[in-house]
Amino acid sequence: MPKIDGAGLLEQITTLASDEFEGRAPGTQGETMTIDYLQQQFKKLGLEPGNADGSFLQKVPLVGISSHPTLSYTGKDGKPTQLRFGDDYIAWTVRADKQLDVANSELVFVGYGIQAPEFKWDDYKGADLKGKTLVMLINDPPIPDPRHPKLLDPAMFGGNALTWYGRWNYKFEMAAKQGAAAALIVHDNKTAGYPYEFVVNSWGRENFALRSKTPDAGYPAIPGWLNQERASDLFKAAGLDLQQLKEQAQTRGFKPVPLGIKINLSTLNAIREITSHNVVARITGSDPLLKNEAVVYSAHWDHFGIDESLPGPRTQQIFHGAVDNASGVAALLQIARAYKALPTAPKRTILFVATTAQERGLLGAQYYVRHPLVPLGKTVLNINIDGLNMWGRTRDVELSGMGKSTADELVATVAARQGRVVKPDSNISYGSYYRGDQLEFARAGVPTIYLRSSASKLLNYTAHQFHTVHDTVQPSWNLSGAVDDITLLFQAGYQAAQGKDQPKWKDGAEFQRR
Repeated sequence: MPKIDGAGLLEQITTLASDEFEGRAPGTQGETMTIDYLQQQFKKLGLEPGNADGSFLQKVPLVGISSHPTLSYTGKDGKPTQLRFGDDYIAWTVRADKQLDVANSELVFVGYGIQAPEFKWDDYKGADLKGKTLVMLINDPPIPDPRHPKLLDPAMFGGNALTWYGRWNYKFEMAAKQGAAAALIVHDNKTAGYPYEFVVNSWGRENFALRSKTPDAGYPAIPGWLNQERASDLFKAAGLDLQQLKEQAQTRGFKPVPLGIKINLSTLNAIREITSHNVVARITGSDPLLKNEAVVYSAHWDHFGIDESLPGPRTQQIFHGAVDNASGVAALLQIARAYKALPTAPKRTILFVATTAQERGLLGAQYYVRHPLVPLGKTVLNINIDGLNMWGRTRDVELSGMGKSTADELVATVAARQGRVVKPDSNISYGSYYRGDQLEFARAGVPTIYLRSSASKLLNYTAHQFHTVHDTVQPSWNLSGAVDDITLLFQAGYQAAQGKDQPKWKDGAEFQRR
């Protein structure tokens, strides 16, 4: 098998994360630089264009919306309270309306905002929530294990694991299904696993949606987040205690609680339509029949661009996104190079998809699975790369989503050849599997592989660099671990492309029925 070029990997990461690429935001000069670079690299490697029109680009129609919100509520004492955007809350919209108003809307606390029949759980209990503003808690309910009260019950919402029910996109989607006008998630640094700053950097700027004639069914008119301290103040203004309600929300008997106060939430929106791009390249399979099937490697090229409101010189205002996800895109290029070095192409086609707008809600991957360049029924596996291990070799291979499909066996086989052992994601409470582009492929029915870095190093990165201007190329990096992981993903994908049997969902996996 060809070897992965560690020096070339670092060179590609350094290029993509340079000042010149301006943080790679969709619809900017940074996008133009990035997609031009990727096309040049794929051409240089000798790959074919991935799009049926003979190009390397799949157009992704987006609408960019810069929301300028105001939020106030009136407590039971009749006094209005105005919250500060950014410091106290974040709110936005994915609707292409110049102004949206949620006026005099009743606030209702809906616990964790979950309906999970398999757990006999329903936080909504049939309440009429049309036009109301829902306040909900982040993540899954932490249900104690009856046999070990200090531990969480593994039979309820995965125990320590974060499930799909705990993700913000699930919660906003449920609020929209209930007919709510707005929904606010209470952020908790400890429970979320990342600071409130992450929420501000992610959503407190221009946001994107797939361009459509109808409103996105995944969101109410105005979604948002509340700083935990301000949320506590809001509940006090209603004469209620947030902590006590949290405890009530951790039971099946919980029912929605009207707070008895009204909210006024408005957004003035600057709107622009843009056409962003997924960059797609292919290596056609060598088998006359199996070449119609494909293994899809994916990694998102986008990041957050430039925030000119930050202090300091321009280079300190750029979200360089070195680990997230210049590293993953560079890994795609290295894997493509390895495939082209084989004396014969694998039996199945290999497709490389560098997606746009992942940071804006997995939009590039979402668009791809709605408009696949290989039919999803003939897509045997997705291997997604979102951040590499930049901190040296590991004995363990951490596999996010382990236990969901037989693709685990491909990873385990290759890892064993490396003298390594596959283990579940050690930070399962973070819910990594539900945060990346692999989720869109999984929801569309395609089995996936997604590796995670070692927990201790990753936690440090998440706390200090993730989604900040500090995610830059570091002289202390040791790419030997990244090279090992890329080698594993290359060889696992090769086995899937050669194998007679396709990876399958295992019984009980939440995406099996899809």
